[in-house]
Amino acid sequence: MVEAKTLRQRGYKPRLIEPRLDALMQSFGCVEINGPKWCGKTWTALSRSQSVTKLDEPAERAAAEIDPQLALVGEAPHLVDEWQEVPEVWDAARRFVDDSGNRRGILLLTGSTALKESERGRVRHTGTGRIARLTMRPMALCESGDGEPRVSLAGLFERLPLLPTRREAEISDVSRWCCRGGWPANMELSDEAAIETAAQYIQAVLDINVIDEAKSPETALALMRALAMNESQAVTYKTLARDMSLGERLPDEGTIKSYLELFDRLKLTEELYGWEPPMRSKARVRVKPKRYFVDPSLAAALLGATPASLLGDTQTLGMLFENLVIRDLRVFLSTYGGIGNAVRYYRDEAGLEVDAIVEREGSWAAIEVKLSDSKVDEAAKNLNALRRKVVSNPAARNAEPAFMAVIVGRGSLAYTRPDGVHVIPAALLGA
Repeated sequence: MVEAKTLRQRGYKPRLIEPRLDALMQSFGCVEINGPKWCGKTWTALSRSQSVTKLDEPAERAAAEIDPQLALVGEAPHLVDEWQEVPEVWDAARRFVDDSGNRRGILLLTGSTALKESERGRVRHTGTGRIARLTMRPMALCESGDGEPRVSLAGLFERLPLLPTRREAEISDVSRWCCRGGWPANMELSDEAAIETAAQYIQAVLDINVIDEAKSPETALALMRALAMNESQAVTYKTLARDMSLGERLPDEGTIKSYLELFDRLKLTEELYGWEPPMRSKARVRVKPKRYFVDPSLAAALLGATPASLLGDTQTLGMLFENLVIRDLRVFLSTYGGIGNAVRYYRDEAGLEVDAIVEREGSWAAIEVKLSDSKVDEAAKNLNALRRKVVSNPAARNAEPAFMAVIVGRGSLAYTRPDGVHVIPAALLGA
């Protein structure tokens, strides 16, 4: 795309999602970029825009509430930032595309919060055929400069050989990554300053979003901390209620469910669903989902963790690192076209568990996440056990995995073991 006249901000660092955004702008009149606050949606959209309306500014919002089409006035491509502040803008955008004769790439919308149930009636049209949707997340390690994308996830799915590649990473690096997070605003900050970002993010949710929903900041914070304590676990409502530490007052299931739905709608958390081979696809709904924060730094802040303290608590660090890898895998998948691309996890009745099953275009891959490369043998044993279970029934005709890999935090070398399992330091992984 021609960028000479765009509103690209000084200091903007290119994102992996950009080629996918460009492709959608060439196919649709409008593209919505959704994702958590502070993940870089607005700056990425501005890098493709020539004008902008910011609906988090009172005067712009007031005008749009009178006439939603006023939010769309400007030279194309025109960006409407935080469109959900005036939900009627969605239908106005759809009509705008229709009235333009179906011109491509004329509007961009960004949104950091899904609509409330009470607001959904204010949107009458799905936008199908006019508005494409694209999810953005905080930066992966290779985007923030903490990693180098020498091993391509797409290449692994294409069964390209993994060439041995070296890059050193220590446990101290992993603890820094988890506490700093993938927030673009942190890139030039010291560790001490950067870890404040996640704490302020949580505080903003409590002070603004939770109160706007007429909910209790105390209950919301207690539930967030319970989720952080149970990172990477398929936790029950009963366990969350117990871990919320509200004294004798235990919240009921309905209360917990309503707060969890709010966290998901605010893009604060994401569920990771269970996976079964296609022959037993109905089993997916019977496996309790895990819930991860959209960035490990949020869980670290809720636990009061620092890079130094995590060095003495490798169990917590391991959970946070798993959150980081799930984040990065989701970032990489968001750059691919097509439907059905997903990250899940595997657990069966015999106790076999694999941290991540990545699905892409009908293929699947199995990934274990380990804090250190000293645990690779154990992880490879799990992966091979899953492979045997999936492909052992000839009648089922289940496909072999495209690849199996152990992603490690501390490690120096990406290579392939004799059993075919790849070992890949997280700092070497890219889209």
